[in-house]
Amino acid sequence: MFTLVLHTHLPWLAHHGRWPVGEEWLYQSWSACYLPLVRVLRRLAAEDRTNLLTLGVTPVVAAQLDDPYCLDAMEHWLANWRLRATEAAVSPTAGAEPGTACAPEAIRAFGAREHAEAQAELDEFAGLWRHGGSPVLRELADAGTVELLGGPLAHPFQPLLAPRLREFALTEGLADAAARFGRTPAGIWAPECAYAPGMERGYADAGVGHFMVDGPSLHGDTALGRPVGDTDVVAFGRDLSVSYRVWSPKSGYPGHAAYRDFHTYHHGTGLKPARVTGRAVPSEAKAPYDPARADAAVDTHVADFVDTVRRRLISESERIGRPAHVVAAFDTELFGHWWHEGPIWLERVLRALPAAGVRVGTLADARAQGFVGRPVQLPPSSWGSGKDWQVWSGDQVGDLVRLNAEVVDTALNAVDKAAEVARGAAGLGGPIPRDRVADQILRETLLTVSSDWPFMVSKNSAAEYARYRAHLHAHATREIAGALAAGRRDAAQRLADGWNRADGLFGALDSRRLRPPC
Repeated sequence: MFTLVLHTHLPWLAHHGRWPVGEEWLYQSWSACYLPLVRVLRRLAAEDRTNLLTLGVTPVVAAQLDDPYCLDAMEHWLANWRLRATEAAVSPTAGAEPGTACAPEAIRAFGAREHAEAQAELDEFAGLWRHGGSPVLRELADAGTVELLGGPLAHPFQPLLAPRLREFALTEGLADAAARFGRTPAGIWAPECAYAPGMERGYADAGVGHFMVDGPSLHGDTALGRPVGDTDVVAFGRDLSVSYRVWSPKSGYPGHAAYRDFHTYHHGTGLKPARVTGRAVPSEAKAPYDPARADAAVDTHVADFVDTVRRRLISESERIGRPAHVVAAFDTELFGHWWHEGPIWLERVLRALPAAGVRVGTLADARAQGFVGRPVQLPPSSWGSGKDWQVWSGDQVGDLVRLNAEVVDTALNAVDKAAEVARGAAGLGGPIPRDRVADQILRETLLTVSSDWPFMVSKNSAAEYARYRAHLHAHATREIAGALAAGRRDAAQRLADGWNRADGLFGALDSRRLRPPC
């Protein structure tokens, strides 16, 4: 069996900047990736194709796809895209060399195509997405088209998180998914595929049946899922030899000369009119994007991937002496956002694999159908550089590690004291009212410890923005907790309400469900 797993994740971006980092990242991904991916899945579902892939959608992404502010802003972004395409089609900037992507004649043709795409997405968004992403994803899950994976709130790096907050983030994240999709996910994508020994027991307690790790966590032996420790929780490993066929910095498909170049912009309109052309070709010399040339490359890479999967399934089955399971896993945002042709490639692969005799199923299918081997003890691991924790705990992010520990300690102390006061006021056995102040403290704390910030710093990708966001949410936590500790309950409430206007995600988060300290 072959399983394709997609991990859909962005940090909370609403109300926290627009360009060059901020909300624009969300709207670009929504337009270039989420809309086309759903379009592909709905087409395949209409042909009665089921169990196509396992789709992880983190609670923080689900929250943004349902958020009224984000929905309004997304529609505005699509309309602005259409406007920019109109500008490109009728009044391109002169000056670029003839024959290059930004030459006037090339921009006019590109703008006309972009205008048609923008109009189509505007129409589709208004008809399908305008009331939120949850109904869209729920329909796909209900039809058996996809298996949805859940995850902990705000995507924390779990091994470094205080156990009580780790448990709270996971159980609240699963509850959030159940509220949005009408079902509690049987599996999760552990943020960053990060694992520490013993976490499987927390998964079992939360009702998680399976989760993803990277291939090296299983020493490369990913041909079967493995129960972890003495639990029934199954770890599925990403097959790197297959996954890297697609997404490798040196030889992955998206770098092909025919595909749209992610990094080259037409500065007058912000559109991306070039094809990769060549790795050493500067942006100003890139050739115009040619859809027909790109389409031919897609067919070539579909055939190559199908052949790669078949050969890997055969070789792994022979090696283990029983039918093998191969898992390819990627960030969802690769397909459309980073790699423009990715959704087309996905659709053709999902048609071509069964036609080539490859059985396609989800992680839940694999577990139900016995693609599970002997128990394993997993090492501390992740899918980051070095396959250890260095991206999130190394010297380059030591300040963030210390910040996270301090903020979590501050938050837990504040919430515990508030709960103690509330229990005393309620009397023996009396109902404890919900505490919106404590809720917001936990909400800001979870945003502080998001794994995105150290990742962006370690990779030097908008590192300044990442540090700003981590310290902003840390400040919010301290500010609210400080007012509460000083006995200024009214001030703490005002502060919590103010921060909630920007960070109001996870409305059902309830601090009363945080396990009391031992």
